[in-house]
Amino acid sequence: MKTLFVGLAALGFAAAAVAADPAPVSVLRADIDAMYPDIESLYTDLHQNPELSLLEEKTSTKLAGRMKKLGYEVTTKVGGTGVVAVLKNGPGKTLLIRTDMDALPVLEQTGLPYASKVTQKDAVTGDLVPVMHACGHDVHMASWVGTATFLAKHRDLWSGTVMFVGQPAEERVRGAKAMLADGLYSRFGKPDVALAFHDHDTMAAGTAGTIPGYLAAASDSVDLTFFGVGGHGAYPQDAVDPILIASRFVVAVQEIVSREINPFDQAVITVGSFHGGLKHNIISDTVKLQITVRSYKPEVREKLLAGIERIAKAEALAGRSPKEPEMKLIEGTPALYNDPALTEKVMDALGAALGPENLTHPPAEMGSEDFSEFVAAGVPGVYLQVGAVEPAKYQAYKAGKVKLPSTHSAYFAPDVEPTLKTGIFTETVAALTLLK
Repeated sequence: MKTLFVGLAALGFAAAAVAADPAPVSVLRADIDAMYPDIESLYTDLHQNPELSLLEEKTSTKLAGRMKKLGYEVTTKVGGTGVVAVLKNGPGKTLLIRTDMDALPVLEQTGLPYASKVTQKDAVTGDLVPVMHACGHDVHMASWVGTATFLAKHRDLWSGTVMFVGQPAEERVRGAKAMLADGLYSRFGKPDVALAFHDHDTMAAGTAGTIPGYLAAASDSVDLTFFGVGGHGAYPQDAVDPILIASRFVVAVQEIVSREINPFDQAVITVGSFHGGLKHNIISDTVKLQITVRSYKPEVREKLLAGIERIAKAEALAGRSPKEPEMKLIEGTPALYNDPALTEKVMDALGAALGPENLTHPPAEMGSEDFSEFVAAGVPGVYLQVGAVEPAKYQAYKAGKVKLPSTHSAYFAPDVEPTLKTGIFTETVAALTLLK
């Protein structure tokens, strides 16, 4: 694995290799090196001061202040705490570049000197919880500012409009939808293309890439309540047991994936939470389930949700429930789809810039990402993955010698400098390519 930027100046961005022919690598490399101390300082600040979904007040203020200093026209409180920063630079395409801002209710265990010690009341549950950037959104934000810095400085290298979007509540797959509902495209103009990236927990720092087509799954969160008739556990004949009904449902619902969905179509139904009853000898009158549903194709998504509702009603009827179960879709987002033609252009540019040995083709995943909302609203998009693992650890992982902490883990920590530099580098190369 070559370290980031080694030999890149010699590569340049040959017009024959990169259709967009953006800035020479040497210029981009020098700028990233010069801005890095400030970007790392921003990253450390963001990591130490994370905020939960829907509560990103201080975070959005920091990003808005940075963008104003760079000369962007900034609007805050879009879709809640969202930030929109626009820079117009003559005729051309409009490119949306998005970062997510929110953190997770996780107690950090990395041992880093700048580890988060923050606690915050969850906006949805009201619980006081520890907060950590356990998914790398701090990397995304700092890199986003770095890309914005380069584009503002080198306006001679591109033409058009860039729309930098700081999005809240990605972890709850609510923020993109909220910004669109608040008129993102009608107030600021519908972009021609959208761009974003995510740091990756099983890719070496210094690498980046993506794949065309589906990259991340549609996600739906379902709340399901079964009803019974409460009573004494010693006299079950006088009650209707919703725990039994719900238990049969948990088993039967798996038949949707195994027997109703084509084996070549990806689908997941997981019951993540099962709550019912208060005491050994009491038959409860309700049971509440929380379910996550994952898929790629819209028709598969519809079939999974319809199947859950059908089987829930059938089990309730079979168990003599006094009324039909209550099913609510709490949150969801469509599958993330990379436009194949645009993806090919960006990958060609990254291959020439990073070197083919540092270009990756990460597999599609069943995780979700609500950047898909910006795409589903009629804008073709490219979503990239940037490696975050220290190269030696990555090699040990590939050899089966170590396990790597995943994102959302209390131990997740990127290899900071190469990850941030690659994030800025990758996003900037992609931006300049898409703008042309």
